[in-house]
This record gives sequence, structure tokens and C-alpha cells, in this order.
Amino acid sequence: MIVAITRGVSTRIASCELTHLDRQPIDVARARTQHAAYESALRDLGCDVRALPADDSLPDCVFVEDVAVVLDDRAILTRSATATRGSETPAIAEALAPFRDLVSIEPPGTLDGGDVLRVGRTLYVGRTARTNSNAIEQLADLASGYRVIGVDVEGCLHLKSAVTLVGPDLLLANPRWVRPFSDHPIVEIDPSEPHAANGLRIGSKLLYPASFPKTRRRLEERGIAIVPLDLSELQKAEGAVTCCSLVVEVDSPG
Repeated sequence: MIVAITRGVSTRIASCELTHLDRQPIDVARARTQHAAYESALRDLGCDVRALPADDSLPDCVFVEDVAVVLDDRAILTRSATATRGSETPAIAEALAPFRDLVSIEPPGTLDGGDVLRVGRTLYVGRTARTNSNAIEQLADLASGYRVIGVDVEGCLHLKSAVTLVGPDLLLANPRWVRPFSDHPIVEIDPSEPHAANGLRIGSKLLYPASFPKTRRRLEERGIAIVPLDLSELQKAEGAVTCCSLVVEVDSPG
């Protein structure tokens, strides 16, 4: 069984943290409609969606992926480099507690879950403005049984802005932002769609933004079944498909 933890869109999402994008107006009602369609797609793929209410004091609260790294036997609560995001943790910790033992990244480490890409028993961790070397060292200690490898990232917010897992051992990547991993086959994004490397694999399907048709064709040519989603308002907040859920595999309903 797959549990997907989500959280609603804050009325203050237009005040979200931005690193690489210029600030644009965000239609909150439309963002909420798009997020509801995202949750519906997760349900259609068999996920038990545990939807938490938005906290309107937290502009980025919809982006739950950054708050924890979920492994087979534990969840590692991250520590944001952005002071405004630290208050997102308690609600996510409460939602994860029925399914995983919880441990935490401690100061001076800073880590965003969007910088952690799991491929089998390897965790690739981006070195970015949000994730530092101390946190990568702590993650290596906390993630017993996993190999942890630091990865240099440039030009984007998170490692998973640049590369995600889209098949059993197949990665989708923007090679301008991250050096392709030699241990894995790669589908490169279409160069005209630099933000197209983020997709969320659920079972045999890939949740994927509708705004990247050229890269989508490359994926479909590799036999990947796409579930397209309009996430245009959330993308203005530097969000992507993986950002909006924490996916937890469980043996039985919690």
C-alpha cells in the first residue's frame, strides 16, 4: 500500500521562497484546483492520500517533500536553511509518525528533501543553497543500510529539479544542471525545456507536468506511461511534481 501525504495551498503562496525564478502573481484558487487534481491523480494510481490542511501563515507549506526523507524503516526530518520554513515540520512529523520512526537533521546541518534522490539503496544528495555538507554527513549516519553520495548541482533549486527516477533504473536529467550519473541510463530533457527533469513515479506510471511536451515525447518513446498534470501556478512558486507529496510504502493501512 502507498500512502501519499499532501498539504493544502496557503493563501500566501505568492510570498513563497524563490531562488532561481522571478516572482510572478499566483492565482491561489487556480493553484488549489491544480493541487486537487494532483491529489486525485495520486488516488487514481492507488495511493491513500492523507491530505493535511494548509497553514496560511506558511507560504511554502504545500511543498511537503522538503520536510522529510522517507526510507524503508524511518523518516528523517530535515532542517531548512530557510527560517520561514522551519514551522512546517511539526504537522509533517505528526503525519509520518504512524508509519515510520522519526529522526532529525541537527544544526549546523541544513537539508531539503528535494535534494535527496533515492535510486535503490543509494541516496544521491545535492549540494545546493538549501543542503550543506554537514547535513549530507548526518544523513549518511542516519540512513543505515544506504549508500549516500553527494552531488554537485548548479543552476536550479534542488537536485530533483535536475534529475528524477522515471523507470526502474532510468533517470530523467538536465545535464546542464547536474552531471549525468554514469551508473544509470539517462533520458535527457529537451534543451528548450530546462525545468522538465522532475517527474513522480507511482507504480508503472509517471506523474508529469503538461507544460513540457517535447520531453514528454522523449519519455513516451522509452515506453513510459505519462499522467499529465497542469501545475502552472505551483511552478511559479518553484514547485514541481515530486514537491507536493511524501510517498510512504506501508504494509497495511495506518
